Amino acid sequence: MDSLNVAPGGAADLENALLAIGREARKAARVLALASPEQKNHALRAAGKILLARQPELLEANALDMAKARGKNLAAAMLDRLMLDDKRIAAIARSLEEIAGLPDPVGRLLETFERPNGLRIERVSTPLGVVGVIFESRPNVTADAGGLCLKAGNAAILRAGSESFHSARLIHSCLVGGLREAGLPETSIQLIPTRDRAAVGAMLAGLGGAIDVIVPRGGKSLVARVQAEARVPVFAHLEGVVHVYVDAEADLEKAKKILLNAKMRRTGICGAAETLLVDRAGAERLLAPLVRLMLDAQCEVRGDEAAQKADPRVVAAEEEDWRAEYLDAIIAAKLVDGVQGAIDHIETYGSHHTDCIVTENAQKAEKFLREVDSAIVIHNASTQFADGGEFGFGAEIGIATGRMHARGPVGVAQLTSFKYVVHGDGQTRP
Repeated sequence: MDSLNVAPGGAADLENALLAIGREARKAARVLALASPEQKNHALRAAGKILLARQPELLEANALDMAKARGKNLAAAMLDRLMLDDKRIAAIARSLEEIAGLPDPVGRLLETFERPNGLRIERVSTPLGVVGVIFESRPNVTADAGGLCLKAGNAAILRAGSESFHSARLIHSCLVGGLREAGLPETSIQLIPTRDRAAVGAMLAGLGGAIDVIVPRGGKSLVARVQAEARVPVFAHLEGVVHVYVDAEADLEKAKKILLNAKMRRTGICGAAETLLVDRAGAERLLAPLVRLMLDAQCEVRGDEAAQKADPRVVAAEEEDWRAEYLDAIIAAKLVDGVQGAIDHIETYGSHHTDCIVTENAQKAEKFLREVDSAIVIHNASTQFADGGEFGFGAEIGIATGRMHARGPVGVAQLTSFKYVVHGDGQTRP
């Protein structure tokens, strides 16, 4: 069944079509759970080659999405996330190749122990089953999510946002081509064939018990809806209110290099820095150069009184600026009282995504890394390394900010569960 040919004509037809997608995914999941690593890797590599061969078509599809997005006056960050070019398409294909090259996460022996009665117990990794992924403007998520789920032996049901609809359809068709070449069910990776928002509600309800876990990949409103309505487990991906704390014992040149990259390399990604915290004890040496650096890089700075005094171009910060995910060339800046002040600020205003300390003091770094309760904590490096590819995962479905077993970049290992395998020799329980 090619789900892209399903054309729902009313609420009842839409519901039936979605339930059918769920049933097909559940069947495919049983096949994938037993598929060999070679077969899954063949599908991934073939999909990457098909994607490169169809690059002109993908650029045309993306141009349609971009034109519509510009007509809606979407923010620059959203347009940047949506846009594909030769370099980004090559990166998508390379990501599929990298996923194929990862160790297979299914069937790993995680732990083994023996009981006094002679029972030998093993904990073995298994696929989750069917993973539902709801995402918005990034078309590359189609390949990342589909590829990661496949590698982990899971079927995937993908729901792309209306902004990336045409691009996602083309990428999905390449994934299906790879599945076909490998002899795996084409329904192993399905794309919801409608932009109707009712499809999101149906997925959150579990599609008749078909979906085992939901992964939202989008803005605050989408994640809030998923967390409020989901009737299946969720790998939560909250907004990235990301902090860079520059300690009094930081190397200034190193701090400048890290901060500029953390904020300005790509402002529209969830790992981009949104707040600069500077140690009050080092303010005289650090604050003005760091603020000037950002302003000269065409980044607006919204700061506290000290930041405003450091440079007259700084705009007065409001309370909401400390909680803001700008996804734009804007950063909030303030002084804090040492590493404890930074930790307290992050606990109050942060989103448990990614936070960084810049310091040459190992004890202060250790305190920050130990006490900041974020999915990713970084010492002396850019927050834009908060990415599954940079972690060596090949790609990621998202950055999970909750506290379930999947936290930080969600790669193939996080898309598995486990079961206990018990070996006996006639033992019975007294």
